[in-house]
Amino acid sequence: MKITPEQTAALLREKDNILILCHAHPDGDTLGCGYALCRALLSLEKRAAVLCEDELPRALAFLSEGMPKPDFEPEFVVAVDVATIKLLGDCVGERFGTRVDLCIDHHYTNSLFAENVLLDDTAAAASEIIFQLLQIMHIEITPIIAECLYVGVSTDTGCFRYSNVTSRTLRTAADLMDLGADCARINREIFETKSRSFAMLERMALNSAQTYFDGLLATVTVTQQMFRESGASEDEFDRIAAIPRQIEGVLVGAAIRELKSGAYKVSVRTNPPMNAADICARMNGGGHPAAAGCTLEGSPEENVKTLLLVVEDALRKAGKM
Repeated sequence: MKITPEQTAALLREKDNILILCHAHPDGDTLGCGYALCRALLSLEKRAAVLCEDELPRALAFLSEGMPKPDFEPEFVVAVDVATIKLLGDCVGERFGTRVDLCIDHHYTNSLFAENVLLDDTAAAASEIIFQLLQIMHIEITPIIAECLYVGVSTDTGCFRYSNVTSRTLRTAADLMDLGADCARINREIFETKSRSFAMLERMALNSAQTYFDGLLATVTVTQQMFRESGASEDEFDRIAAIPRQIEGVLVGAAIRELKSGAYKVSVRTNPPMNAADICARMNGGGHPAAAGCTLEGSPEENVKTLLLVVEDALRKAGKM
């Protein structure tokens, strides 16, 4: 059932041995939420830890520094920034998916899989909700907690460039800066600094660019061979996802990544009036209006055909074709 921030605060104060789950292929928001909440609970002398199916991206590894391992049997399981059980990943989902006591999320597509759900789909990032929650709980927000939350807010808004940014988002960022977050360093390391391997991968991705429907749809493709040749890690792909939408005139951008399993992850980014979540929902995915994703199991040619059919229909319904 849906609960209020005040009810959520009461639950967290009551419980102990709390395991916090982040979604697989973690981004800044799920990790920022997880480690901010964990540090806050530890300050209350509770036992708490964060668990994620996949390794942390290199640029975000500092969020977990000094944090305890999840080496206890949890009494209370919390999922943060997780809209559906399948986003937890195969192993974590199988072990804890049916045991989630509380989900804190901002996706309007949340499946309400947890026993209790704190959901605010007006928040640009789940980290906004965690910030509000810690204030209600009267927990001291230390500089490192502020940095965790700033990472979440800044990454889910493209460093405050996306249409999901509200005045509340900007006020939250300002408050986190006042509380000690080194925003300039975080912005530089996450949004500006590129590894040499990523620069090579980015070049390969740009060389793969294709446009369709008179430039309304643009795609790039990254294969496992590209990862091997560039030396880039798969967690560096997220920055590729924004590239197709940046092309002038594009309403739908899609970055297609070959997974090690042979399936393909499609990351969709849209400009108004197109809705990325609606497009991905047609392909059994989901997300936000401007940023969403799905996984396709066909051959590269079949996947592109599926994508084209769905996007063409969406463009027609939006009156753009």
